[in-house]
Amino acid sequence: MRHWIAVASAEHVSLGRSLGIMQVCHGKAAPLRRIMPGDQVIYYSPVSRFGGKDRLQAFTAIGTVVDGMPYQVEMAAGFKAWRRDVHWYAAHEAPIRPLLGRLAFTGDGTNWGYRFRFGLFEITGGDAALIAAAMMADFTGSTGRSRDDGDDGDDVEHRHADAQRRHGPSPSASTRAANW
Repeated sequence: MRHWIAVASAEHVSLGRSLGIMQVCHGKAAPLRRIMPGDQVIYYSPVSRFGGKDRLQAFTAIGTVVDGMPYQVEMAAGFKAWRRDVHWYAAHEAPIRPLLGRLAFTGDGTNWGYRFRFGLFEITGGDAALIAAAMMADFTGSTGRSRDDGDDGDDVEHRHADAQRRHGPSPSASTRAANW
């Protein structure tokens, strides 16, 4: 099993969790082909909303890639994005700042955000375990969402409601999907 950090706004991560999928780098296929079934994926969200200026800087989801290959979905006229199915676990958002200097990929803390610019990168198992502990991830059961189950977990709904209180109503699902 390999461990990966994917980068997206918290709003997009919430949408991906609700669909039981992941999508990276504006829907590109190549990064998703590096990930294999059984690999662990942890999302980092620099902001709450795509294009927003608010700083969230937190880990927002953790899951395991399920069997199957990346596949394309038409999200808007002329735009097809690549996705992978993921089994998401119940977890809480965890800010990165308390983990800086403890995570191997953040080094000494200077320029710690550089690797996030790639949209997807591999991390060590030790880093993944540290992040999972900070997120209080529950691997024993699934209150997260998979494409095949009907439960998207309380955290997603609470985060969405919190975001609406902070930022106003969010765009429709089709608008969010088109902008992902």
